[in-house]
Amino acid sequence: MAKDTLRVWEKRYGFPRPDRDASGDRLYSAAQVQRLKLIARLLDAGMRPGKVVGLDLEQLQDMLARRTADVSFDLSRTKQKNHATDPLLEELLDAIATHDPRALRHGLGHAQMRMGLAPFVTDLVAPLTTAVGDAWSRGRFEIYEEHLYTEIITGVLRHAIASLTPQPVAQSPKVLLTTVPQEQHGLGLLMVEALLVLEGCSCVSLGTQTPVTDIVQAAQAHQADVVALSFSNVHKAAEVRTHLRELRTQLPAATALWVGGSCAALYQWSMPGVSAIRHLSGLQPLVAQWRHAH
Repeated sequence: MAKDTLRVWEKRYGFPRPDRDASGDRLYSAAQVQRLKLIARLLDAGMRPGKVVGLDLEQLQDMLARRTADVSFDLSRTKQKNHATDPLLEELLDAIATHDPRALRHGLGHAQMRMGLAPFVTDLVAPLTTAVGDAWSRGRFEIYEEHLYTEIITGVLRHAIASLTPQPVAQSPKVLLTTVPQEQHGLGLLMVEALLVLEGCSCVSLGTQTPVTDIVQAAQAHQADVVALSFSNVHKAAEVRTHLRELRTQLPAATALWVGGSCAALYQWSMPGVSAIRHLSGLQPLVAQWRHAH
């Protein structure tokens, strides 16, 4: 958070209330930092500062728990909860907490082989990713622990995708995957790529933070049938609409534009020529719809 933002909140909402050192610089206690972590998480989920900055720690935790249950969990998972994965999920969270990357990597790899790639992504990786973010916001994990998880699960998913025997299905789309600038969250792209490859799609991933003009050029160069973008809540609704309008205007009309992720703004309005996927389970019907149309 920018220091100017904290100073505005200090005047407007009475929080945070920093101490001062001998030089007059602000000092924030661990308790205030914990509240700020929760506030940051809620702001990322689309809440407004006026609704959350003045809340105490318990109120923030309760609100985040509701948001996690009602929004983030819902967006990342299929509609049916697989209770069989719950003990495994806790086991993997414990591996992160105890700084045991070998156990985490082994647990994920074994689960992927046992469950199969599609259930592994929808029933384990998606809820686990949400749980890791929630654990960070509650102070159970530090940033470096969340980064370690992201690095390991990225490696597991990349290996799983690379090991798939290419079996392109006739009349399946070629999909270009990426994110717009300032969007650094690429794990969702990998989950989507894994599920699309299983559907027989040909995928080209550009990674994250690709400028709009470069997305358009890449789509043309690769003759992509679909451009798929992932959005988290780092963007304001107006920014998301601007990016999508620009892309929809510059891409050929025949190129489909699919969007998804935890960004609530994607599902608050509709735009002609843009398909918003709220659940990972929505990918298969969308591919089937594309095949039927072509």
